[in-house]
Amino acid sequence: MSPISYTVSEQAGLFVLVAKNPEGVCAISLGKSPTALASSLKNDFPNTDLEFKLPLLFPEWLEVQAFFNDPKHVCRFSLYQTGTAFQREVWQVLSRIPCGKTLSYQQVAQELGKPQAVRAVAGACAANKLALVVPCHRVVRSNGEISGYRWGVDVKRHLLAFEAECINSF
Repeated sequence: MSPISYTVSEQAGLFVLVAKNPEGVCAISLGKSPTALASSLKNDFPNTDLEFKLPLLFPEWLEVQAFFNDPKHVCRFSLYQTGTAFQREVWQVLSRIPCGKTLSYQQVAQELGKPQAVRAVAGACAANKLALVVPCHRVVRSNGEISGYRWGVDVKRHLLAFEAECINSF
């Protein structure tokens, strides 16, 4: 398997890991510890050599950083996503949720034409390895409560508050 280059930097009170292999960006992770993010990357790609690189060595990092200057920024780079056909369908729906807006898991399932697939939608959100680009943080419970997030509910709250603050300041 091809090696994965990655970098970690702090943005808007969170550590952000961006990783790519020759096919494209394969992970964007968020958290409160760079060590934990690197460990999680190793768990997600166990049979791959990881190479730490400085952020300026790849333009994809600059695209992710631009999100923190303007959360409406759409990152434009090649992605390397692995997942089932259903997961990819969910991720496409999530990618269309505008900054500052949320959908419920139920609404996502309905948009897919599979209203009974609420738990499967939640599972697809949990399997997403590309935070921000596939904005699963914008999916909430039907009652509007914030629940489950691959990188922790506190990080999800932080991102939603960050986006709301940015939207209100423009």
